[in-house]
Amino acid sequence: MKPKMIMKICVDIAMTVILLLLMGYEKIGQEAHEWIGIAIFVMFIAHHILNHRWSRNLFKGKYTALRILQISLVILVLLSMIGSMVSGIILSRHALSFLGINSGRAFARNLHMLSAYWGFVFISLHLGIHWGMIMGIARKLVKKPSEVRKWILRAAAALIAGYGVYAFIERNIGSYMLLQNQFVFFDFEEPFMLFLFDYIAVMGLFTVAGYYLSKLLSKLSTT
Repeated sequence: MKPKMIMKICVDIAMTVILLLLMGYEKIGQEAHEWIGIAIFVMFIAHHILNHRWSRNLFKGKYTALRILQISLVILVLLSMIGSMVSGIILSRHALSFLGINSGRAFARNLHMLSAYWGFVFISLHLGIHWGMIMGIARKLVKKPSEVRKWILRAAAALIAGYGVYAFIERNIGSYMLLQNQFVFFDFEEPFMLFLFDYIAVMGLFTVAGYYLSKLLSKLSTT
């Protein structure tokens, strides 16, 4: 595997881990949340630099339904990232407190919640769209195909997605996405790993949805 591809994978893994940590901001502390938020923004820039060829070829080639979905998700992720950073700067009490911004906090709080939860879903769908490529890399590393392993992975994906539906409802994520609740509830007696497990499952749910949606659109484009 080429060094650039290894770097891409490392950046993407780091962004995924950081994103999950950010979702539990009250559990990791506000100061840590702010610094980690800055870190994911840096990783986001690095991700686009490493994938500059994709941006350069944006207006070339045929626009299939799958490609339109890919580009739409990239734009939505970009908008959610910008929304998170702008609102985060306004709300900052630690990392960027020297800026002395004291107005617009109510608006920024709502924008931050919308950007964070919608961004979480968009990034998970984006990951699912590219999951085929990840599986392709894994197949090259394993080399020896196995029907049993394939069905075990499919069953695991189904279980994760099924639990992800439960976690999505139980954690009231939909209400945060629609601003029906403007304050996120955190159970501070709950183990952090259980919290992470639920959000990993929700991410898995939308990753699986993105993967199968991309397969469907890919088939429609070839028929």
